[in-house]
Amino acid sequence: MRRIFKQLYLNNFLFYCLMGIILLFTIAYFFPSLYHAVWYVLYVLIVFVLIDILLLFGTKKKVIGIRNMSEKLSNGDENEIYIALNNQFTFPVRLKIIDEIPFQFQQRNFEVIRKIKAQTKDDYRYILRPTERGEYFFGNLNIYVTSPLRLVSRRFTYDNNQMVPTYPSYMQLRKYDLMAFSNNLFQYGLKKIRRIGHTMEFEQIKEYVQGDDLRTINWKATAKKNQLMVNQYQDEKSQNVYMVIDKGRVMKMPFNDLSLLDYAINATLVLSNVIIKKQDKAGMFAFSKKVENRVVAEKRQSQMQQIMENLYNIKTDFFESDFSRLYVDVKKHINQRSLIILYTNFETLDGLHRQLPYLKGIAKNHLLVVVFFNNTELNELIHKKADNVQEIYDKVIAEKFAFEKRLIVNELRKYGIYSVLTQPENLTLDTINKYLEIKARGIL
Repeated sequence: MRRIFKQLYLNNFLFYCLMGIILLFTIAYFFPSLYHAVWYVLYVLIVFVLIDILLLFGTKKKVIGIRNMSEKLSNGDENEIYIALNNQFTFPVRLKIIDEIPFQFQQRNFEVIRKIKAQTKDDYRYILRPTERGEYFFGNLNIYVTSPLRLVSRRFTYDNNQMVPTYPSYMQLRKYDLMAFSNNLFQYGLKKIRRIGHTMEFEQIKEYVQGDDLRTINWKATAKKNQLMVNQYQDEKSQNVYMVIDKGRVMKMPFNDLSLLDYAINATLVLSNVIIKKQDKAGMFAFSKKVENRVVAEKRQSQMQQIMENLYNIKTDFFESDFSRLYVDVKKHINQRSLIILYTNFETLDGLHRQLPYLKGIAKNHLLVVVFFNNTELNELIHKKADNVQEIYDKVIAEKFAFEKRLIVNELRKYGIYSVLTQPENLTLDTINKYLEIKARGIL
């Protein structure tokens, strides 16, 4: 009996019926002949309530609900959550589904109404887009079942306190894993880069066949063999590529509810996979007040899992970043010439000049690519038509900041430092393009 009371809920329709009976009793006060008829209506309602309770609680059959989703969520992407439903009752039911979504999504009004025929299955799908890494706890999956009488409901509870971690965007990883090696890269925004000169390492000497490049003829070998011999080359492989993530306060700025730091983390995961597939060595680390989350550049099978775990565990209080410590750490731990892709952000030329000596120091021994961000909100302001003096003033200030971004690119180029100025949503594509361009031009 206690179990029944814990699962029993009165529906709005029952309250409307009771309100109608109260109204009839009020009218019967003025028309006494209706008094006994109203009591009969009340008795009938009580009988129907008891029948409804018997339908829902007088059997072991029930409605089963299961929440199905991936073992982990993909940060910044739309993740599908499925609720599988199975109506075991011998009559059609009306369901009210309330899923207790993790507090990070701030959705306090999740409610779904479904109708299921007798002894049939159904499912419901909804989308969640997390915007921060970490553990997400789902509460109860509550299913309120109503019979065709719709007077009372029976509650079923499933999947209590289900924890799902949110990792960097592995959905993008799968997407670009196919794109990076497709024959139609331009369809996705990836550029085809023309090779310039011999950007390959020597493999062997072989006999000349028609179609070989005459510039690769090895004249000494030709003289010894008394026939044309050419040098054969192969793509340079096993080059070190490090992705360095600034997790200081400049990376706290949000775009589409996702911080610049998380955009950089997602891009690092995807680019690491492309690097390893290209037979290069991928490594990463993050820094602010100190250098952390280090993964030494390798191309072993477990490298991607190690990089993903370190990206997942990046935590920051968004302190002021110490570029001098970054310079010392790179000089101490990265001895071989490497490609270093630095994710950071500079809003002004003065901000760059404060860190420029350390960037120049890194660029002396390594190929440095600085990736920073366009402010998309400023771009919208620049292209918006100004209707008054205040809007003209705002537009001029926005154009000044945008112009400083271009000055930063020129300033970095002056010292032989490559750069990628990109919008946050295009970060992954633009960094892959830059890596493929560097590989094709053989400038590492």
